[in-house]
Amino acid sequence: MIIETLAGNIHDLPADAYAGRHHEKVVLPSAALVKRIQRVTSDHDRQLGIRLAPGPDLRDGDILYLSDTELITVSVLATDVLVIAPRTIFEMGQVAHALGNRHLQAQFFDADSDYQAEVMVVQYDHTVVSYLESQRTPYSRQERVMPVPFRHAEHSH
Repeated sequence: MIIETLAGNIHDLPADAYAGRHHEKVVLPSAALVKRIQRVTSDHDRQLGIRLAPGPDLRDGDILYLSDTELITVSVLATDVLVIAPRTIFEMGQVAHALGNRHLQAQFFDADSDYQAEVMVVQYDHTVVSYLESQRTPYSRQERVMPVPFRHAEHSH
C-alpha cells in the first residue's frame, strides 16, 4: 500500500469517530517525521510505502489510512530532551546564545503548554548538561513526544 495523502489527525477527532475500527500504528522516531518518502511497517507487520508531497512534516496521530473497518496512524517515539527553565530573561538570553552557537535546534513553550512553564527544549546532549550545570540554570531531562521534529540546523559563515 502506498500512502500519498493524510486523512487527518486522530487527535482532532472525537473517539467515537474511529471506534470499532481495526487500529494499527506505524511507530516512528522523531527524525523519520521529516522524510517525505519512506518504507514503514505497522505494529501488525503491514508494509506501507509513504510518498508525500512537500508540506508539513508528519505528526503524532496522523492518519495514514482510513476505511470503514481500518485505521492506520503514526505513533511517534518519545525523544530524550532537556527541558530548560531559565529564571530570568537575562539567563534565557545567555543560554539561547550559548546553545545557538552550537547550532542546536530548540523549541519554545509557554505556560499554557503541557510543560506549564515558559521553557526551552533541546535534544539531550551531555555537553549541554555540563554547560547548564556550570551556569546553574534549572533544567530537567525528560522523554517527550515532541509536537514537531528537531531538524539539523542549516547555517553558513
